[in-house]
Amino acid sequence: MTTLPRLTFLGHSTVLIEMGGRRILTDPVLFDRVIVLRRVGRRLDKHLVTGIDAVLISHLHLDHLHLPSIRMLGDDVLLVVPAGSADWFRARGFGSVVELAPAARVMIGPVAVTATPALHSGFHPPFGPRAMAIGFILELDATRVYFAGDTDMFAAMADFGGEGLDVALLPVWGWGPRLGPGHMNPRRAARALGLLRPRYAVPIHWGTLWPFGLGRVVPHRLSQPPLEFARFARRYAPGTQVLMVPPGNPVAFDPGEPGAPLPARFRQPPGLRARARRALRRRSSPSGPPAAGSP
Repeated sequence: MTTLPRLTFLGHSTVLIEMGGRRILTDPVLFDRVIVLRRVGRRLDKHLVTGIDAVLISHLHLDHLHLPSIRMLGDDVLLVVPAGSADWFRARGFGSVVELAPAARVMIGPVAVTATPALHSGFHPPFGPRAMAIGFILELDATRVYFAGDTDMFAAMADFGGEGLDVALLPVWGWGPRLGPGHMNPRRAARALGLLRPRYAVPIHWGTLWPFGLGRVVPHRLSQPPLEFARFARRYAPGTQVLMVPPGNPVAFDPGEPGAPLPARFRQPPGLRARARRALRRRSSPSGPPAAGSP
């Protein structure tokens, strides 16, 4: 059995991945405000992002590429960025930049990081540049972790799963009441999970950023996406365990598994813990009645 990484879901698309003695951060958004978006819930503990060895940038949209957050980590931190964007980062003072196209690889200590395709726009508003959007697979010995970035479902995801995945970090929503093209809602993310077939799935890209002034507009979109994802995963990927983690908390795998952190008690948005328990009970009782509202 492979040794699982240590994962902390910091919110939106930001995940701290600890493997092979390296601390790797994805799409860091570490402040309370990004343009017209505000961070909801408790503030991020900045101590969680000290000593970062490398940053993985999936694409150049403002809710994934936040320059103040990257600068907070230090201008010499290694940035792994999509092909077509390295010069843009270097022009802004970052000295250690590696750009990857799909299938290209870089080593971060003992961890191999390979870029994957993604179905998403890579344009940096408002004036560019335009670079591709990518995801990443991180490998250490037999352990494989897929970070999807921001993407819609695509057929090649089955190839990633065919090689075996331990954990998939999948986006299940966005930052507002509606989704644009190039995203996955909970059902499509669960269908993607059926292609990937990992041992564990962690829903990301939810419950963190929300437009100013829309706090009372469909507020359930802040908390419901991971619960809906877990319900659909029961149908499309029954062999995968979904781990629902509120932003700012560590991922707790099954206790006793090699390398897995012990389960932790953590704060959750109001009502989320009870709904999560009900969703998990439904997953563990496939012969029981369907959840209300199930299609």
